[in-house]
Amino acid sequence: MSERINQDRRHFLSSAAMTVAAAELASIGSVEAQPSRGGLSELPAFKPGTNRSFGSLKEIDAGVLNVCYAEVGPADGPAVLLLHGWPYDIQTYADVAPLLASAGYRVIVPYVRGCGPTCFLYSETFRNGQPSALALDVVALMDALKIDTATLGGCDWGARTANIVAALWPERCKAMVSVSGYLIGSQEVGRMPLSPKAELEWWYQFYFATERGRIGYDKHRHDFAKLIWQLASPKWRFDDATFDRTAASLDNPDHVDIVIHNYRWRLGLAEGDPKLEDLEKRLAAFPPIGVPTITLEGDANGAPHPDPAVYARKFSGRYEHRLITSGIGHNLPQEAPQAFARAVLEVARI
Repeated sequence: MSERINQDRRHFLSSAAMTVAAAELASIGSVEAQPSRGGLSELPAFKPGTNRSFGSLKEIDAGVLNVCYAEVGPADGPAVLLLHGWPYDIQTYADVAPLLASAGYRVIVPYVRGCGPTCFLYSETFRNGQPSALALDVVALMDALKIDTATLGGCDWGARTANIVAALWPERCKAMVSVSGYLIGSQEVGRMPLSPKAELEWWYQFYFATERGRIGYDKHRHDFAKLIWQLASPKWRFDDATFDRTAASLDNPDHVDIVIHNYRWRLGLAEGDPKLEDLEKRLAAFPPIGVPTITLEGDANGAPHPDPAVYARKFSGRYEHRLITSGIGHNLPQEAPQAFARAVLEVARI
């Protein structure tokens, strides 16, 4: 019989991951006290970084995980799931969530597998970083929360996850906001060489392909993550407190396994779960996305990202692309929360 990961470990993870975030942070509860279903003009003006905590978190067993997540807004509001990437965490949406909650939406922001207090239910479960596995996590979470359909928003890994859910399970996705557009990939494409300049942008992927890279990332994960933040958002002047709130989430004991497997799988250097083979075949055909979608891109995104002109044709439903200016980098929802929240509100009402 499989043994359940014990509660002491889960509570330790929760405490360790939230130590920095719990100190002297503002509560989001005030913005959800009087939810309104008003218009887009009601979005308040504020400086990004205003909301520094989600307050108390929730957890629920979903699929192979015990998922830790933040929830704000009215319980009976239309659902919005906001999905973070690497090396980020739910703080990506600390300012976005209250804006959506104040407009009457029920906002769910989960820690992805390998991040924060989210943990596997069983010790023997394969620590799989496959993109399709992360998408199944979202479907399982929606099932556990009894959410039939939701608007999905995502950035980085979270955008790819939202893309996969929208493509494979469109009945679960009412609409979508995706930073950097269409990010569905395949191992076959991952094996194809790029131009030298493009390969240079993916330097960390090759580092992770080596055992030296795995050991190095494990040893220096906080410094590594800060470097990625700086390279991906070269004009974002985040302070140490902002970074530290997220860096604590990288101490999850499964974090390195998930990250390394994700990038090795993309290059065809690691096997995936055989049970996901049919899903991967469907994704390898690069299916179109038919749900209403707004894609966003920052004008100072220093991370590898596709040209919007290339992926526009992959969205077969109502579609719009927006360039967000003023030095906005890769972590767009945290750097430009109003622009991201506005896109969610607009696409959710189509």
